[in-house]
This record gives sequence, structure tokens and C-alpha cells, in this order.
Amino acid sequence: MSKPLLLLLALLLKTPPQSPAAFDLQGHRGCRGLMPENTVPAMRRALALGVTTLEMDLAISQDRQVLLSHDPYLNADFVLGPDGQPLPPAEGKALRLFGLPYAAIRRYDVGSKPYAKFPRQQKLRTYKPLLAEVIDSAEAYARLKHLPAPRYNLETKTTPAGDAVLHPAPAEFVDLLLAVVAAKGTLARTTIQSFDPRTLEVVHRRYPAVQTALLVENQDGLDANLQRLSFRPAIYSPQHRLVTPALVQACHQRGVRVIPWTVNTAAEAARLRAQQVDGLITDYPDMVRGQQP
Repeated sequence: MSKPLLLLLALLLKTPPQSPAAFDLQGHRGCRGLMPENTVPAMRRALALGVTTLEMDLAISQDRQVLLSHDPYLNADFVLGPDGQPLPPAEGKALRLFGLPYAAIRRYDVGSKPYAKFPRQQKLRTYKPLLAEVIDSAEAYARLKHLPAPRYNLETKTTPAGDAVLHPAPAEFVDLLLAVVAAKGTLARTTIQSFDPRTLEVVHRRYPAVQTALLVENQDGLDANLQRLSFRPAIYSPQHRLVTPALVQACHQRGVRVIPWTVNTAAEAARLRAQQVDGLITDYPDMVRGQQP
């Protein structure tokens, strides 16, 4: 048995698995519509709004630190330089996170620049945090506010073309991130999601007790997408427009939960709730939480 698996089993004995909530309201990148994405303030605000699960994207720095970021570079749409000045787009894309030590990445401001896509987003100076810091902050906030212990949905941003250029290969990526989660004692409340089947295969092989979610944005259909994996994931997570009553029924017949992304209107949330989805991922937890039973 591998060392990662032995570590996992030992930790799971200390932390009994928790059953998922009947309906899982997930805050996308924390609550991107309201606060700067993938930041500590976004996660705390999402918890205050009653989310069950904090959804976030992960990247790896040059010095192998696990941090929150959707983009593998510094996105000039909402990132300011350490001097507070805007980044030219070409310069931002050249600043690959995997090519920078975390100390350098942390100096960039990801919350002060107005972001046209999200006019309600509160502006404040903040940074790309480490996963360890985010978990510590979320756990402390939940205890302080007497909230249920949060769940974590961690997305690995990997592609075959990005291996060794934008991120480590999937096995190293997964080992790095789950080492952080294990050290924080939150494995039983963690899901690993990805569009990249390679990542999920690593999780299933090395950490079989950790829940997985397959992200989908193609129109190939349920069977074709599930056949990309050698196992059945706990969650099928399609783009919300792909969800139909037939899809939900087919997933449930296979024992797979359906949690679509990214649902940003009350009307769409109501439509999906009527179709018996098991949860929603949203930029606006305040807008869709009223659709819960």
C-alpha cells in the first residue's frame, strides 16, 4: 500500500466521513459575484450567506505551494501589479503562476480593480491565498459564527498541454493538494473536481475514500462522459444548460449526484430544483439560496 493511501486511511479513522447535505449550495470561487474570486473574503462571505460547500480553483506555484487561482497566470482583467498599476494583458499572461514563487504572487492585488463582469463585486485590496490559509480561515469563521463545518470542492486546473508548463503533472498536483487537506483534517469534507479525467483517476487510485466530481461542458452525453473514467464519480457536474430531467434521472439511477454550474439567476435555480438536482454552484449565493426547500 502506498504512503499517501496509508496517510489517508489513518486520517479518516480520526475524522469520520460526513454525509453530504440533502441540498448542496456551493459558492463558486467563494461568491465571485459579490467578492473578489478565490480569496479569503469571498469564502467568508459565502459562509455568511449560508453555503454548504466552498468551491474554489487551485494552482501550484514554482515553489510547490498550493494556492487559489482559476487562471494559470495573472489575469489583467482584475489583477493590479504590486505598485497598484494595471497590468498589460500580455504581461499578465506571461506571469505564469507555476513559474513564480508564492511570495512574488502574493504581492499582486486581485481585488481592487473594478471587474466589469461582476458590477456587484465589492472592491478591496486582497491577494491570491494559499489553500492552507483558506481552510484555516473558513474553519475559524464557521466556529466563530456557530455555522456547520464547511465542505470544500477543490478544482484541479490541469490539462495535458499544461503539464510541466502551467502546472505539475496530475499525480504531483493531487499529492500536493491532498497533503494540505490531510494536514488540516478536512479530507472527509472534501471533493476533488476536474474537467481532466487524469486528475480524478489519480484521486481514485491513490485516495479512494476522497469524493470526486466530473466537470462537464460538452454535449457528448452522460454515458460518453462517464466512460472517460475507469470508475463512477460521486458527482456529475455539468454546465447548467445541459441539465434535463432525463439526465438527472439517469444519474440518480447510477447512484451519482448532479450538481450543475454556474447557476446565477433565481429562475434558473428554480428550474433546476424542480428537476431534482442535488445542489447548485453559483456566483450569487444570496440570489439562489431562496430556491432551497
